[in-house]
Amino acid sequence: MTSEQDVSAPPLAGHVVASLVGRRPQVPTARLLAELVPPRHFADASFDTYVPDTAHPSQAATVARLRSAADEIRGGGKGGLLRRRRRPVAVYLDGGFGVGKTHLLTSLAHAVGDAAYGTFVEYTNLVGALGFLPTVEALATRRLVCIDEFELDDPGDTVLMSRLLRELADRGVALAATSNTLPGSLGEGRFAADDFLREIQALSDRFEVLRVDGEDYRHRSVVTDADGLPQDVVVAGVDGRADATLDDFGALLDHLATVHPSRYGALLDGVGLVGLTGVHAVPTQDVALRLVVLVDRLYDRDVPVLLGGAGERALFSEAMLAGGYRKKYYRALSRLGSLAADGQALLAG
Repeated sequence: MTSEQDVSAPPLAGHVVASLVGRRPQVPTARLLAELVPPRHFADASFDTYVPDTAHPSQAATVARLRSAADEIRGGGKGGLLRRRRRPVAVYLDGGFGVGKTHLLTSLAHAVGDAAYGTFVEYTNLVGALGFLPTVEALATRRLVCIDEFELDDPGDTVLMSRLLRELADRGVALAATSNTLPGSLGEGRFAADDFLREIQALSDRFEVLRVDGEDYRHRSVVTDADGLPQDVVVAGVDGRADATLDDFGALLDHLATVHPSRYGALLDGVGLVGLTGVHAVPTQDVALRLVVLVDRLYDRDVPVLLGGAGERALFSEAMLAGGYRKKYYRALSRLGSLAADGQALLAG
């Protein structure tokens, strides 16, 4: 894959800056479990710090319901027969990107205290690393399991998550999830959902759906028209920073294909600024989905980015933005735009 980098731009040689492409992190199983906590970006999130938009009453209503849910979960007992006899809380936050669903989910996790928190892909990765039953045993010790960005991208994940949530609920574990898609519509446009309707319906029936209406709080359009930075600006921006990395975008996309998505967080260990040159449209869906995971990990860790080349403008094609994964791409653009604004603020400072 080529990077479509401007051949007239100054070369990168001579700048001794770390590279993400040079990293091949190994992540022990114990770390996968230890990292099932709310992301650093939302370390201080609480119901009190979430400011509902009065133009969208569903936001205040959701906060009120989650406060009562936290009380129910805390009062449900740590374990044993009493917890098993009660139907555990299971709430599902549905809404567009940027309405604060993750803020609300992390607030619930903080309010309950004894919670496991991860994205959908992190849980499927955990099952892959530990095995199914050890994963159930590990998560069943928690009062609450939170699943952020719930998506079903293939039939195997549908069956896996349905079974995992059923096992946890049977043990009295409360569940909370966020998504841009109603639980009954999970899988639409991505695989033959009709063939797995029973599994999808089982997931849907477990959750009380809380609709969170509103506008993207980052105040960004769905597809940004921001220009990328000149390569020399990106290079100068990372030069001299011990915690910065600098990579050609095409080379990074190639590298992501060789690293399991469960290790993308470890890929960013110690990184405080990411510089990317030659940013261009991603060629295929599989490449685009890996990029989405990386953007999520960058956002979780509040890592600013400097985007050279075309910037965000043409990252995802019109076909991608109209397809089954469009909400993932919209979220990625919104989050990446916020991180790029942070990067430009660093330059200005």
